Amino acid sequence: MSTPDLRLLIIDDDENYREVLSRSLARKEFDTRAAGNSQEALQVCEEQRPALILLDLNLNGQSGLNLIQPLLQRVPGARIVILTGYASIPTTVTALKLGASHYLPKPARVSEIIKALLEDEVEVPPIEEDDRLSVRHLEWEYIQRTLDEHGGNISATAQALKMHRRTLQRKLNKRRPNGGV
Repeated sequence: MSTPDLRLLIIDDDENYREVLSRSLARKEFDTRAAGNSQEALQVCEEQRPALILLDLNLNGQSGLNLIQPLLQRVPGARIVILTGYASIPTTVTALKLGASHYLPKPARVSEIIKALLEDEVEVPPIEEDDRLSVRHLEWEYIQRTLDEHGGNISATAQALKMHRRTLQRKLNKRRPNGGV
């Protein structure tokens, strides 16, 4: 049985989280490198050719999903695991379609991360009935993410969502920040 390639790149904009995770995985014999943004990550890929990549979904307001393909172009065989505090079914499906191997919600234990990095078949625990998001909540999350990607521009967001601008404004007005989710 061959020894797994433990060259690991951790991409996360939260410096403290990135450093703690890097030290924890280094203690488990991973050869860790870290990057805080897309440019650093691509540079590390060119120089170090990691076999494993942990990628945060939200990098300073930019979607980590946009980084999956450029990473795989530089290191075609790399196994990419997405870590996120914003787990949802649509982003999970998109990440896997783009080439990610696994998707873990934060906070994830080091043992869960190692399992996702090294095992081909990771068991995804079933979602408890109370933890399932409603369709309205998923729609709201998607609208907010798209709005954020377009810098708060309602017209551009409506166009990206293929929705009339007034319809989008009505949806946004129904759920103001103090109105809850």
